Amino acid sequence: MNQRAMMQLKKMQKDMMDAQKRIAETVFTGTAGGGMVEVKMTGEHEVKSVKIDPEAFESKDDIEMIEDTIVAAFNDAIKQIEAETEKSLGGFGSMGGLGGLF
Repeated sequence: MNQRAMMQLKKMQKDMMDAQKRIAETVFTGTAGGGMVEVKMTGEHEVKSVKIDPEAFESKDDIEMIEDTIVAAFNDAIKQIEAETEKSLGGFGSMGGLGGLF
């Protein structure tokens, strides 16, 4: 492998590591039920907080709806993490032959 190719490979590796770090440190907010539930999680899928709007529910009988809404908010946050990961790192996986280095 020539020196130019090695430099390009090292730059690509650094760029990918920087993107992974940025995603891991980003806090994504998933919502559901028109804002009734909000979930915050890092790009590493660590849950930071769950907030439930007390005005959104009329009685304790709404527990099943609350549970379903929390699940939906988590799924929304995970989809955001996956979309950002694909956007930031997707190009690295599709660089057949390491971006034409070989």
